[in-house]
Amino acid sequence: MTQRRLITILVAAVATAVVWVIAHLAFGVEIRAKTGGAEQTVGLAAVIIATVVAGFAGWGVLALLERWTANPGRVFTIVGAVVLLLSLGGPAGGLTTGAKVSLALLHLVAALILVPGLAGTAQPRTGK
Repeated sequence: MTQRRLITILVAAVATAVVWVIAHLAFGVEIRAKTGGAEQTVGLAAVIIATVVAGFAGWGVLALLERWTANPGRVFTIVGAVVLLLSLGGPAGGLTTGAKVSLALLHLVAALILVPGLAGTAQPRTGK
């Protein structure tokens, strides 16, 4: 189980890195976003780190659900879908259309790998 979760997080990080590379190198998109009052460039390292952090946060949420719910995989999938929908507000801060599309794709790719990948490792609560 632990190995599958780590692999899921690694695959998500690689996939988002590939999206960033394609957007940046193939399409020339400089992914810049306005957060707070400041503009910032979203670089490759930031994409990888954010994906890994999101993956481990998801793992933590799943671990809690495994203790508290009878069907943690299903609940995690619902929570993941809600988090994805909320996170899609972030790409609206992109400074160009290309940045907005790229950011939205990064969020979608991460979620489409992390949510089912982690949910698929869920262990139902036992009758302890």
